[in-house]
Amino acid sequence: MPQLWFRSYVWMDYRLALLFSLIIPLILLIWAFVQKADGIQRLLIIYWRVASLLAITVYLMIGGLAVSFITGLIARILIPISLWFWVDINDEIEYQPKSILKLIFTSWRWAMTIYSLLGVISFAPFLSCAFSENALKSNYCRVWLEAPLMFKDYFHYNSKPAFLGFLGIIGLVIYVVYLSYFVLVKLGKHGRNSTQ
Repeated sequence: MPQLWFRSYVWMDYRLALLFSLIIPLILLIWAFVQKADGIQRLLIIYWRVASLLAITVYLMIGGLAVSFITGLIARILIPISLWFWVDINDEIEYQPKSILKLIFTSWRWAMTIYSLLGVISFAPFLSCAFSENALKSNYCRVWLEAPLMFKDYFHYNSKPAFLGFLGIIGLVIYVVYLSYFVLVKLGKHGRNSTQ
């Protein structure tokens, strides 16, 4: 693939996503369970439900599916919403005694919010990749598929990209059904206190 000026930024984005979206929240979730910090646990569980759209996006990108550019953008929008929307959890976290866990969690939540919002801004120009077959085949769009294909080579080397893309589609259908049920039924009944 010819060198694109923004290729290094795309790879940096994947590395930051690995750190902010996977490693840090996993450590925080384990730490919150050990410390029995209920509010932080609940918010991180909600985060993981929402952020699973990023994993689905990776599998859609492995399959070379254009919809992955839409799901990637939507994930970056939904993650900050999931971190700040819940009034009851925010109050519970705010009233917890000061601790290292609370400080690191709050720092991560702000960093993840800023990272996601900057990601929306930087990823938006690539949304055209979702609507044009020619654009999807261009180097401009294919650069976003490099890291997911490397992930496939490491963890699914015997699997075909089309099969992994199909798994991504199944995951996306389940995600949309669950999110629709949550928004239309649970959130409608209980409002912003509907996290139970």
